Amino acid sequence: MHPTPELSRRRLLRMLGAAPMLPIAGAAGASLLTACGGGNDNDALPNATAPVAPVATLGSVAFSSMAAPTLANAAAMATNTVGSTMTVNFSDSSKLDFKLAYQPFFITGDRVANGSGGTILAGGYYDIRNQPIVDTTVPGKERQFFSDAPDGTSLLTVPNASVPGVKGKPVFAVVQFEYTTFAQDGKTGMYGRLPSPIGVLTLDQDQATGKLTLVKYHNVDTSGVEGLWITCGASLSPWGTHLSSEEYEPNAFTAASDAQFKAFSKNLYGSETTANPYHYGHLPEVTVNPDGTASIKKHYCMGRISHELVQVMPDQRTVLMGDDATNSGYFVFVADKEKDLSSGALYVAKVGAGFSLDPNAAAAPLTWIKLGAATSAEIRALAVSLRPTDIMEVRTSDPQDPTFTKVAANGAIEWIKLKPGMDKAAAFLETHRYAALVGASMGFTKMEGTTVNAKDKIAYSALQNCQSSMVAGNALNVAGNGVSIPKALNAGAVMALKLTGGQKDTLGAAINSEWMPADLKALLTGEDIAADALGNTANPDRIGNPDNLKFSEKMRTLFIGEDSGQHVNNFLWAYNVDTKVLSRVMSIPAGGESTGLHAVDELNGWTYIMSNFQHAGDWGGIHNVVKGTLDPLVRANYKDKFGAAVGYLTAELSQTKLAKG
Repeated sequence: MHPTPELSRRRLLRMLGAAPMLPIAGAAGASLLTACGGGNDNDALPNATAPVAPVATLGSVAFSSMAAPTLANAAAMATNTVGSTMTVNFSDSSKLDFKLAYQPFFITGDRVANGSGGTILAGGYYDIRNQPIVDTTVPGKERQFFSDAPDGTSLLTVPNASVPGVKGKPVFAVVQFEYTTFAQDGKTGMYGRLPSPIGVLTLDQDQATGKLTLVKYHNVDTSGVEGLWITCGASLSPWGTHLSSEEYEPNAFTAASDAQFKAFSKNLYGSETTANPYHYGHLPEVTVNPDGTASIKKHYCMGRISHELVQVMPDQRTVLMGDDATNSGYFVFVADKEKDLSSGALYVAKVGAGFSLDPNAAAAPLTWIKLGAATSAEIRALAVSLRPTDIMEVRTSDPQDPTFTKVAANGAIEWIKLKPGMDKAAAFLETHRYAALVGASMGFTKMEGTTVNAKDKIAYSALQNCQSSMVAGNALNVAGNGVSIPKALNAGAVMALKLTGGQKDTLGAAINSEWMPADLKALLTGEDIAADALGNTANPDRIGNPDNLKFSEKMRTLFIGEDSGQHVNNFLWAYNVDTKVLSRVMSIPAGGESTGLHAVDELNGWTYIMSNFQHAGDWGGIHNVVKGTLDPLVRANYKDKFGAAVGYLTAELSQTKLAKG
């Protein structure tokens, strides 16, 4: 609704300047902003001498919770559905309501502008020579592979950016593509068999509405880093680079005979034997150039683990890393220099007494084992020169030899023996096995996204599942390692970690960081249930299998994206850390996963919530009730289930309540 008094218009203008402003999608909202003027308080105000209302400051932000879609509206279950309103409250009791919606940039497999007058395949795959990788599984219909699994996304600006076709201001989104599920024959599984691409989107930001329009798609050349392996979650560094990931690091001891890794090597290099497993499982960093191209490097000194999205702390040196594996652990890298991840020290946590998934329980203390210190260059040199058997011996059955140590690593029981002088190589190239060997708490399962609440010095970490290695009595649970729950919580949990300085490692040496996790406790948990009428096996009104996490300082909100095999539709949630209110913001197409989450508090005056999804219509047992109805709808929406969306949330100013005065 339009405010009519001049005083109200002036107050509204001031409110808009203080509010988190999502891009305005509706014509009414855009016209309202235009009517209010753009800069000076007196712009577009005929009575410039009218008294100016006191400035209202931002009080709080809340999201209404939409209902989970049902078969009563099958179309809503088969696409991205948003039914939430963002309410911005101010110190003078004024408020603005924004009705949210979803806007994709493209569906993977679309032909989009390449910035040179031609087009490029969105999410397309390329080999080491930057040539398209072609899917030949359907004779006569050969086509370039493209991903149905867009994931980590970063929205950023670059100083002095200039890209032809941009009329407003140039903004860039870096988008990585984790995998593709099937070849076009619908039968040949392609997970982990293709080198993951990364694209840079040049977006034209409309300064009146905040709308982002794609004008150029650039495929990043990854040949200089030997291609990329299963890029999952991502984050934006404080210095404006895209921090990628390579999860489920290939097993170097079995890679030569592993069909998946051989296929990856074949698709990347044209040979099944060329790829070196020690080149994968690291942290890539993408730097965007002013013209919308980009460069990439890998940091080999941050541990070779199942890298999920990482979080760099405000000191621009301390990095908390997700470790998406069974028998995973909390790893922290402390860089030697700010804004430079090419050298530093790697730590892994020991969990003290009292670990619990009860949010009302006391926190369990954390202490830190220093695994080593290194530069990326020296570990890369070791990756090239060493074979796995040069570093350690590994047995999958008990060798009956006391010089071997039994460990649980990567979801398996092994017996390992370190070769003399190989501690550094083991710490950085066989990180999971080495961490288990030195007594770290390697008992977590599916440790996914991380993020930070800088004001309160609290980090958040997603455990997609709490099962197997976390459960007392399970073969993979290591007694006495601090990670033990009485029974599985398959629906997972979000954990909170208090961050402090002045800590020492387990050998008594000072840790040079003011942002090290000191303890660990549950913040939010899912709830396992018997299958409901729709098929959900986790309570649909609570989080289920949390994955992506991002925190907005301005909105005091933790955003949570699901990767759930227990919710028929996965959801994007907003959790206000002050009011403790959990709200369902968006529903993902059934069978899909919520990915690409990025909360941007301010970018040229606008606030953005980025969100993608993966593999719509990837049906499991929980979808038996809905599959028959939804499968044809999902196929019609998303290229016969081969396409997936990359985009962001928009808003329409739907209601204004101004304080009297």
